[in-house]
Amino acid sequence: MPSQPVTPKSLRSKPLSSDPPSGAVAAPRRIGRELAFAIKDVGRMLQTYADQEVRRLDMTHSQWAVLSRIERHEGLKQSEIADMLDLQPITLTRLLDRLCDNGLIERRPDPQDRRAWRLFLKPAARPLMERLDTLGREISGKVLDGISTDQIETMLRDLGAIRDNLRSLLTDRPSETSKRYG
Repeated sequence: MPSQPVTPKSLRSKPLSSDPPSGAVAAPRRIGRELAFAIKDVGRMLQTYADQEVRRLDMTHSQWAVLSRIERHEGLKQSEIADMLDLQPITLTRLLDRLCDNGLIERRPDPQDRRAWRLFLKPAARPLMERLDTLGREISGKVLDGISTDQIETMLRDLGAIRDNLRSLLTDRPSETSKRYG
């Protein structure tokens, strides 16, 4: 007989917090699954909202993410940014081409590896980065309205633990996907 998977106490089925209508039976609550769906929903909605807001600056959320990574870590290789953002190299190349064409970034040859390019912000990108920073603070303020700093810090810690667990699970399996999260 196959053994049953072990479920931590904190993830075992619990009754729903609200009472069912009279005569109805409440389905068990699967809190782990609900959390996974909530994380996915919140991420999708946040990306949609950020995309709508960043369009005011004639940008996409993806371009914003790339510029932010370059600003934080100037001199990164294209492959490193692709890994950070979980983008396919061809997708990132198109984004970088557009940002180069707009005069926001430049590619410089890597002195150690002639096949690689290092990425840097151009001076023209600095005012845009300030506007993006302001926009990011506005979005965060609206999205996190009513949530205390302590709650945010707790969520960040807990989500970090979930991310670490997922990285471990993904890197334990040899696959193309696992390379992206290691």
